[in-house]
Amino acid sequence: MAKIRITKQFTFETAHALYGYDGKCQNIHGHSYKLDVCVIGEPITDTSNVKCGMVIDFGDLKKIVKKEVVDVLDHAIMLNKNTPHIELAHDLKKANHNVVLVDYQPTSENMVIDFAEKIKSQLDRSLKLHSLKLRETGTAFAEWFAADNA
Repeated sequence: MAKIRITKQFTFETAHALYGYDGKCQNIHGHSYKLDVCVIGEPITDTSNVKCGMVIDFGDLKKIVKKEVVDVLDHAIMLNKNTPHIELAHDLKKANHNVVLVDYQPTSENMVIDFAEKIKSQLDRSLKLHSLKLRETGTAFAEWFAADNA
């Protein structure tokens, strides 16, 4: 049976700051992220299955990515939990701001690694995460490929 790649794009708005960085990105700033999620698998051949012919229902992929990434980060502030601005993070949380503390520098590169692990853990065993592309701006992105990380 043929292997088919299915891709769905997601968008979310997130602010972050790069702790210890030597440029403007050390300050809290935001991006309109675009995340392309590509899974690979064989289309379902069971004609009694309502999803016959699909690798994965786009709606099912949407549920996974929204739960693991979009709903967590949309309109949030993402900070390294080791930032010296941890008090600011706590103050923002107390003021009902959505602050997400991570154990890594929140660069696009590290974010895409984190997203890959979260999404892979939710996929059916018959599917494989093929790739992720995280666009931080219209001209800058990070990519993760399963083949590079086997």
